[in-house]
Amino acid sequence: MHQTGSFMHRRGAFGAQMSRFFKAVLFPMGVDFYNPGHLFIVLSAMTDAYAVFGNPIAHSKSPLIHAAFARQTGQDLSYSALLAPLDGFAEAVAAFRARGGCGANVTVPFKEQAYALVSRHTPRALAAGAVNTLKFEADGVLGDNTDGAGLVRDLVANLGFALAGKRILLMGAGGAARGVILPLLEQNPASLFIANRTAAKAEALARHFSDPEFDLAASRPRGGGYEALAGRQFDLVVNATAASLAGDLPPLPNEVFAPDALAYDMMYGKDTPFLAFARAHGARAADGLGMLVEQAAEAFQFWRGIRPDTGPVIQMLRND
Repeated sequence: MHQTGSFMHRRGAFGAQMSRFFKAVLFPMGVDFYNPGHLFIVLSAMTDAYAVFGNPIAHSKSPLIHAAFARQTGQDLSYSALLAPLDGFAEAVAAFRARGGCGANVTVPFKEQAYALVSRHTPRALAAGAVNTLKFEADGVLGDNTDGAGLVRDLVANLGFALAGKRILLMGAGGAARGVILPLLEQNPASLFIANRTAAKAEALARHFSDPEFDLAASRPRGGGYEALAGRQFDLVVNATAASLAGDLPPLPNEVFAPDALAYDMMYGKDTPFLAFARAHGARAADGLGMLVEQAAEAFQFWRGIRPDTGPVIQMLRND
């Protein structure tokens, strides 16, 4: 009886300590124990917390990727996928930061809002006009854009496709395209043409990246509609449009692929009409899974100062 009473006393004392901890520390932080996202953060309270914000977000592979990076590099961190309301992105980020978050990734449709939210931008975020990575610092929030670096690294390191001297066609004039233009130009291609159904948008984007402020050795990009592609061939054709999401094919001419050309679709996870079209016309085809992992590695290094090995993670996701 004495031993049982002693055990019960110790258990009661521990419970009282935990109750005081919850009341003094966690409740003032606004933790909702019925919210799985909040509970995950509480259970990970001794680690550095990161997250990805989007809407929708349940499909995100980012938690798997960053968990693999953390195991590989021995970093003590947690990473969760958080659904932000379409009209409440800034509030969701502020709440996560107030709960001790160290940084976050941002996906559609919030990259432009993230650009406006941050205190300072990296040069590549300024060029892109969009932010996909946030670092919470004592004096504010630093915003970066790792999409273009992720694309270039996948092309060059993983696919063995050197970009110097190549003729590049980039389809699309939205945020996905804008985020990769400067990193592509920094590889000194022979040319970069931006094609869009609304030619004026592609032309405006080309003018923006022709500004001398970018101080690029590469030739200045050009832009226009798909009709301007007639009679032209490209070594690399990148699909940064939303056509693949809808199962559609951009209006490409049959002869657009040069010999030994590479067709790259930023979408991943399934074959697309664009990649099928490319293979049917003699081009090599690649999806955007490698870009996803490489841009995540850029963000991981931005936060932690160490770059993970992406090869095993790409293979893990391919086999999943």
